[in-house]
Amino acid sequence: MSEIYKGKTFSIKEFIRICDRAAGAVTGSGREMKLIDKNFKSHIMLAVTRVNGCKYCSYVHTKHALASGSSKEDLARLMEGDLQSVDPGQTPALVFAQHYADTMGEYDNAAYERLVSCYGRDRAEGILGTVKLIMMGNAHGGALSFLEDRIRGIKHSDSPLGRELGILLGIFVFLPVMLLKNALTGSHG
Repeated sequence: MSEIYKGKTFSIKEFIRICDRAAGAVTGSGREMKLIDKNFKSHIMLAVTRVNGCKYCSYVHTKHALASGSSKEDLARLMEGDLQSVDPGQTPALVFAQHYADTMGEYDNAAYERLVSCYGRDRAEGILGTVKLIMMGNAHGGALSFLEDRIRGIKHSDSPLGRELGILLGIFVFLPVMLLKNALTGSHG
């Protein structure tokens, strides 16, 4: 993993919003997320990761997808954006996952309703929760990648050190605070 990182940058404000949504997924959609099998979950996570470009998440979720039955060839095509190689029953979820990542979570309600019509309300909530969690993982992993490049002497003008450290260390503050807030208020990000 020594190539120069070219993934998406996230501001601290965006990261806090992403943590809030991920905390909401954990507190509000945990049961529904269990309805999504490991292979499907890995594909969803790879679809989001493809948009955000997190090399750590790509590695981890590719490994999980291989362990749950995906072929190397199918995963290579998926990471290129070719959804023809996946189970057609997964395609609507993967398209939605990419849409969510492209819009930074400001997805079109009609796109979500299509997800509900394909999978039912509970599985759609599980898919959405999975997407929210990997967005947090991608933002955190991206900050780690930028910091890793910085340590190697490669600075990215769109990723200041304060932001990288704020996201890397902030997860230990933002996520617990958001989990507590959501648990106390019943809010789900």
